[in-house]
Amino acid sequence: MIRILPSNEIGKLLERRAARMEQAVAVVRPILNAVRRRGDKALVAYARKFDRLDRPDVRVPAKELAAAAKGLSPEFRGAVETAVANVRAFATLQMPRPFSKRVAPGLELGQIVRPLDCIGAYIPAGRYPLPSTLIMTVVPAQVAGVPRICVCAPRPVPELLGTAHLLGVTYFFQMGGAQAIAAFAYGTATVPRADRIVGPGNIYVAAAKKLLAGEVGIDFVAGPTEVMIISDDGDPRYLAGDMLAQAEHDTDACAVLLTRSKRLARAVAAEVDRQLAILPTAPVARKAIERNSAIVLVKSAGEALAISNRFAPEHLCLHDADLLSGVVHAGSVFLGSHSPEAAGDYASGPNHVLPTSGAARLRGGLSAADYVKVISVQNLDRAALGRLAPAITTLARAEGLEAHARSVEVRLGR
Repeated sequence: MIRILPSNEIGKLLERRAARMEQAVAVVRPILNAVRRRGDKALVAYARKFDRLDRPDVRVPAKELAAAAKGLSPEFRGAVETAVANVRAFATLQMPRPFSKRVAPGLELGQIVRPLDCIGAYIPAGRYPLPSTLIMTVVPAQVAGVPRICVCAPRPVPELLGTAHLLGVTYFFQMGGAQAIAAFAYGTATVPRADRIVGPGNIYVAAAKKLLAGEVGIDFVAGPTEVMIISDDGDPRYLAGDMLAQAEHDTDACAVLLTRSKRLARAVAAEVDRQLAILPTAPVARKAIERNSAIVLVKSAGEALAISNRFAPEHLCLHDADLLSGVVHAGSVFLGSHSPEAAGDYASGPNHVLPTSGAARLRGGLSAADYVKVISVQNLDRAALGRLAPAITTLARAEGLEAHARSVEVRLGR
């Protein structure tokens, strides 16, 4: 049974679980060092131990990807095409644009946009293999123009391999866990070194990304998935369905409904029980509902928004679109009763690789912008430099950097 709590008891629910990160870091560190020192030898040994690798190295041959694609059903292919089209359209809208603008006489400023050389996409394939995550990580990279897109999954199923072929991915590696993150970070004879690693994973993947951030670019260190819903008069079936859709991901998942209505709270709690009774993934979802989830009674919409912004949820569902103006922190927002979080997971277009554990205070979800570098450009003529010279030289000398000042003055004959 899901808990119904007053808002003054929400503190413990909103406390972030440390997710055993400290313990995971201790487990992961020697794995990273082994791959750094021994490269493919260590990587293959770990892949045989953990990922059931039965080929000489971790790279999946192109013919295996093509064979998997041939076995995909027409319905699955159609679903992939729909999702890819919408994700590609949204990623295109997200792309930073180059520009050049004369902001003052003789002073032209702008930016150029260049793709990263190589990215590594981590695709979970444990309890649930996720071809949708393959789409979400690969398509924005293609939009950004990344020339080398590498994908890995620990135990790839035919749907993953076939989707990779449909997307034109040729670098696919059967590897997972911390060893896969290390391979992308350091590079091996088989696995190219990536500029950035993207995609969700378990606690050991998150720990590896945390340790290697700086050695390689990452999207973010992800924790358990979460959804927060604010509704006073929604359909209990919809609300329970959205909470269970999140809860079935993982026993550590978190689903929270904020409402002013006691009647709705009781109805949703009953509906959660009813749907759990016939849900195939109930063994996982039930634990997440009982351990980490709740229906919280709030006094006002303002209090609900304050709680939400404090929590900074990965997914935020608002049945009243007027509340959007009060949202400060969220990974992705779903407006209205017919915008389920599952739409964003698969086919509506925005990315489903999103910040968790409060990281939405710092950034939004994965986007095409994560795959490019924005490089500033400036062009000054002599007159423009002359007008700026007093500010440049004064600031340079205030900092004790005489050569900076003189590099300007020499151009002006001073």
